[in-house]
Amino acid sequence: MNILCFGAHPDDAEWYAGGSLIYWSSHGHKVYAISLTNGNIGHHKLDKETLAKVRKKEAEESARRGGYNSIVLDYPDGELEPSIEARKDVVRIIRDLHADVVITHRPVDYHPDHRACGILIQDAVFLVTVPNFVPEFPALPQSPICLYMMDMFKKPQPFSPDFAVDVSEFMEKKWDVLDAMSSQMYEWLPYLDHQLTEVPIEPGKRKEWLKSRWEGLFRLPAIVFGNSFQSELADYKGRFEFVEFFELSEYGRKPSKSELETLFNLWRLQESLI
Repeated sequence: MNILCFGAHPDDAEWYAGGSLIYWSSHGHKVYAISLTNGNIGHHKLDKETLAKVRKKEAEESARRGGYNSIVLDYPDGELEPSIEARKDVVRIIRDLHADVVITHRPVDYHPDHRACGILIQDAVFLVTVPNFVPEFPALPQSPICLYMMDMFKKPQPFSPDFAVDVSEFMEKKWDVLDAMSSQMYEWLPYLDHQLTEVPIEPGKRKEWLKSRWEGLFRLPAIVFGNSFQSELADYKGRFEFVEFFELSEYGRKPSKSELETLFNLWRLQESLI
């Protein structure tokens, strides 16, 4: 299958769904992490032009470590809008890569770029089947499956997980993928959290610090969403430490049973979906 994970920034796809991207790639699927912006403002020292180049290079290295592909578009960070221009770009990418599955943010999020990204993907998943929209790229015969990456936002509507990937055995690789994004993981995020002085200088110690800083957060979905589906996940109780959940978007097509079994190594959480 061709699986496209659209994030607003270089590192969004890896952060919210990196273990799943690695899992799918290791099972022979063609996987892409796609950033709609160049991430050029997320730093306290680097100028925009320099940072855009750094973030693109880091995204490429992350993808190399994870075994998938990286695409970084050049929309300015902090300025992404669900414009017609951006919608056409997304349609071109989905058609050109013959997407079977697209994954993105919900349009409910703290970051305006995340919200805009979610809207853009929603708007594109039907239009990819319309021949007269962006006619230079042949229309797809059907819409791709559309999934939302997990989040903890409650209003106006909380994330409602439908499917899950147990990523416990892929977490070491996910740490490697995030470790490659040095300007984000060891500079910008610690700066925002007032923790720059805590980041080790020695490269060999940095990944261990990264684990200690974020491991609890990546375990949290298994606890929070797992507790919401105790009966459905009873067979897996105690088996997984890390899990990435996904919500099915009504804007894409309904997946078949075989597609669900191909994508998710934890059984579907809602029987009504098949």
